[in-house]
Amino acid sequence: MAPATIMAGARRLVSSRRRTEAPRRRPSPSTPPKKLRPMSEIMARAKYAVVERADYSDIICEQCGSGERPGELLLCDKCDKGFHMRCLRPIVVRIPIGSWLCPKCSGHRRVRTFSQKRIIDFFKIQKSGDGKKKCNLNQDTRKRRRRPLVLLKKRRRLLPFIPSEDPNQRLKQMGTLASALTAMQMEFSDDLTYSSDMAPRSANQAKFENGGMQVLSREDMETLELCRSMSRRGECPPFIVVFDSCEGYTVEADAQIKDMTFIAEYTGDVDYIKNRENDDCDSMMTLLLATNPSESLVICPDKRGNIARFINGINNHTPEGKKKQNCKCVRVLKLLTTLYQAGMQFWILIHLHPFFLFVSRHIHRWHRVEEISSNLCIALAIFPLSFMM
Repeated sequence: MAPATIMAGARRLVSSRRRTEAPRRRPSPSTPPKKLRPMSEIMARAKYAVVERADYSDIICEQCGSGERPGELLLCDKCDKGFHMRCLRPIVVRIPIGSWLCPKCSGHRRVRTFSQKRIIDFFKIQKSGDGKKKCNLNQDTRKRRRRPLVLLKKRRRLLPFIPSEDPNQRLKQMGTLASALTAMQMEFSDDLTYSSDMAPRSANQAKFENGGMQVLSREDMETLELCRSMSRRGECPPFIVVFDSCEGYTVEADAQIKDMTFIAEYTGDVDYIKNRENDDCDSMMTLLLATNPSESLVICPDKRGNIARFINGINNHTPEGKKKQNCKCVRVLKLLTTLYQAGMQFWILIHLHPFFLFVSRHIHRWHRVEEISSNLCIALAIFPLSFMM
C-alpha cells in the first residue's frame, strides 16, 4: 500500500504543477488568422455626417476663388466646400441628383490595366476561325465597288467596319474600352437590356411610334449581323477610348474609317421616359417616341453599355466640342419573324453631303405587330474624318 500512496501523491503534484501553466492555443487549420484592414481603408468606407452652416453667402469656388454665379456652385456633401460646375474636371453638365462629392473627397480611382485573359473574359470573346469571314468581307466589299456611282448615290448602304489586322493593337483598343467602362462602374453589353422594374420587351413595338420610322434593308441587316459576329470574336472597330480633362471619356479613331461605316449598336437598359425625367445620366438615347408620351422609351447606359456610350458623350457647348459633334440618331425599323424581339440602334460614320441626308428623311409607316422599333444612330462627320485626333 505504501508504493501506491506515494505514486498517487506524485501524480497530484505533477498535475498541480501542470495546471499552473497557461494553456497554449494552437491555431485551428480551418480558420486562418484574421487580417486587420488599414485605417485609411476604414476611413474611406466609413459613413460621414455633414454639419451644415447657418449661412452660405460667403461660399467661394475652391478652383477659381470666385463666389460669383452662385447658381452654378456645387457643395460637397463631405467637406462642405464649393465648386463651380464648369471649373470641375471633367465639367459637370447638370446639377447632380442626390449626394455629391468633390474630386478630393471621392478619391480618384486607379485606372486598371487588363491582361489578355482579362480582356477576353470582360468582353466574353468567342474563339472561332476567322479566315472565311474575312474572305466573305473582302468579296462583299468588291461587289459593292462594282456598282455604278449613280446607284450608290441613290441608295447608300452600310459598310462593315474593318478591324485592325494586328491582334495586339485590337487588344489595346479593347483594353482602353474596358478601362473606361470599369472606371464608370459599368458592365459591357452589346444588347438592349429589359428589366422587370423598367420597360418590358413588349413595349418596344413599331406600332407605338408616332410618325413611323425608317426601314432597315436586308443588305444592311446582313452587314449588321456580320459586324455582330466580328465583335463576338473580338474584332472591334478601330477606336480608342481616351480621357479628356474637360469632357471625360471620349473616342478617337485608330485608323482611317470610310463614310457609311457601321460602328456599334447603342445599348443599355430600356426604360420609360417618364421614369427618367429627373435622371442625371448624360448619355440617354431615345428609342421610341410614342403617341402616348407615357409609352415613350429611352436607352440608359448608366449600368451597362459599349463604346457607343462614349461616342454619345460629346460636349457640344464649346467651339472645341462642336468639332467632335459627329452624332445623330435616326429611328429605323427592323422586320422580324418573331412576335417580340429587342429593338436596336447603332452608329455609322458618314460625311455631310446633300445626297446623303435622305437617310434621316426617308420615313415609312408600318402597323404589323411583328415589326419592332429600332434606332439607327448616325455619326455625322461635319469635318471629314473628325474622329481622327
